[in-house]
Amino acid sequence: MSEPFAREIEVEARKPRIIVLANQKGGVGKTTTAINLATALAAVEETVLLIDLDPQGNASTGFGIPHLQRKVSSYEVLMGEAPLGKAILPTLVPNLFIVPATVDLSGAELELADMERRTHRLKESVTAYYTSLAAGTVQGRSLRPSYILIDCPPSLSLITVNALVAADAVLVPLQCEFFALEGMTQLLKTIKRIQTTLNPDLDLQGVVLTMFDRRNTLSDQVAADVRSFLGDKVYKTIVPRNVKLSEAPSHGKPALLYDYRCAGSRAYMRLASELIQRERARRAA
Repeated sequence: MSEPFAREIEVEARKPRIIVLANQKGGVGKTTTAINLATALAAVEETVLLIDLDPQGNASTGFGIPHLQRKVSSYEVLMGEAPLGKAILPTLVPNLFIVPATVDLSGAELELADMERRTHRLKESVTAYYTSLAAGTVQGRSLRPSYILIDCPPSLSLITVNALVAADAVLVPLQCEFFALEGMTQLLKTIKRIQTTLNPDLDLQGVVLTMFDRRNTLSDQVAADVRSFLGDKVYKTIVPRNVKLSEAPSHGKPALLYDYRCAGSRAYMRLASELIQRERARRAA
């Protein structure tokens, strides 16, 4: 076996599972899910890298990353101005690292439009990082995560398309309200187009119901409708409305560190366990 071919096999074998958290509708708990799912996975000793691709940088703020520390961000990675390794920062959570976002990403849409392979910029950056790890030439932080989670902006933009092209699977946080169902239909159409044209291996990993209010019969109705439409793609775990989940980002902490016992934290621990079980079943199939 030739050395380049052997190295290619090694890189492929060590690649993490890349999961995008996407929903073009804002306010559905997408970033909250990214922060707390990443923390819950790290809590069970998975090594996790969270890539913040939202120009608002809320995931970065949610981990208490000051703007002055975001000298190399996902914008530089996407533009090819810096390798992925140089953008990786540690968080206050052991085993959990982040590529932060800055407001510079808000202009990335226009800049990407004129670039070659504009839909594959993130995928090529991740591939280059793992190739450099195998070759021992990595620039910046050397890290082999078992999961890479990508937090996207609340839109079906070119930035989101980059994330979907780079990913193995999509996890959709879905708020338990009527209008969320309409947005879900549009997102599923986008995923289908990406599968057809840019990333045939992209999988719908699952849908997690968020902001569930047991006092509201509409939440039960939406949950029932989504389960009848998507079946076992919908996670059993449901994330409730919880004030601690809302308070935690203002303290620069995931809810699991802010209040481990709250209902929201417990839900994300269950979600992480369910995700790991799904991934093990997928690998065994």
